Amino acid sequence: MADFRAVLIRKDGDAQHAELTQLAPVELMEGDVTVAVSHSTVNYKDGLALTGRAPVVRRFPMIPGIDFAGMVQESASDVFRPGDKVLLNGWGVGEAHFGGYAELARVKSEWLIPLPAEFSPAEAMAIGTAGYTAMLALLALEDADVTPNKGPVLVTGASGGVGSVAIALLAKLGFHVIASTGRTEEVYLKQLGAAEINPRSDLSGEAKPLAKERWAAAVDSVGSKTLANVLAATKYGGAVAACGLAQGMDLPTSVAPFILRGVSLLGIESVYAPRERRLLAWSRLARDLDRDKLAAITQTIGLGDVFEAAEEILAGKVRGRLVIDMSR
Repeated sequence: MADFRAVLIRKDGDAQHAELTQLAPVELMEGDVTVAVSHSTVNYKDGLALTGRAPVVRRFPMIPGIDFAGMVQESASDVFRPGDKVLLNGWGVGEAHFGGYAELARVKSEWLIPLPAEFSPAEAMAIGTAGYTAMLALLALEDADVTPNKGPVLVTGASGGVGSVAIALLAKLGFHVIASTGRTEEVYLKQLGAAEINPRSDLSGEAKPLAKERWAAAVDSVGSKTLANVLAATKYGGAVAACGLAQGMDLPTSVAPFILRGVSLLGIESVYAPRERRLLAWSRLARDLDRDKLAAITQTIGLGDVFEAAEEILAGKVRGRLVIDMSR
């Protein structure tokens, strides 16, 4: 196999440096399946890894990219054969194992799932970990008996990847969606299905233990004070699916929402979710995600554009989803 393009992060002392370079297949890490990667994506976590603003990368050198889709090139697995279309989300790829920002990846077969027939590789990466996480959040809310007749559902970080997909999914399933955003993008969010727009500033300040009941459930990708305010305004018996920490890892609240209103806080973990849950999430995405809305929130870039994209996603300048096309 010929050399391939890859983004490589190296560390010299405390300084981290990322560059686009050429690697040989022999330099890949261990695994029983080698995939010719056609597409990847840029999540918030990828931005942190590329810039080094959080200790996402756990070994160096590292090829970042927590998602990829492509075609099996070589396989020593009984599950996958050369020519199979596959995708990967998480499993420490891009953190402790070479990831998706390369034209070639070698990974463990148990980390892969078949690419759903309903999606092209580009569409699967338009969904990516962000969209897959949004579906995991929706599944958790459904498990908590959240239904459209219970009341509105709030989505924080509404213009981001998780938020955009969550709005589209919830709206299609008949929920009244309230979008919380720091941007004045009412048209964009309402096109996705948001019924109301709530300014981010309403939820980003100091939280009271309890506030006026406003929503039956929420999908939160922000954390910190925002999550505290979301919990305080959740209706009796409601549930909040927490899947992000853009504002911070702290949670400055009390037990009041939990023991006085019976609110449930549902933690959403996507990196090591079991295979059965992944397959369920992707089957539901194939059924419940509007392709036209997915296309409307997607931009496509080349592998060499990821450095600028990382800065922009951390600065909150990316709306929706970014797909990396390896052919560019």
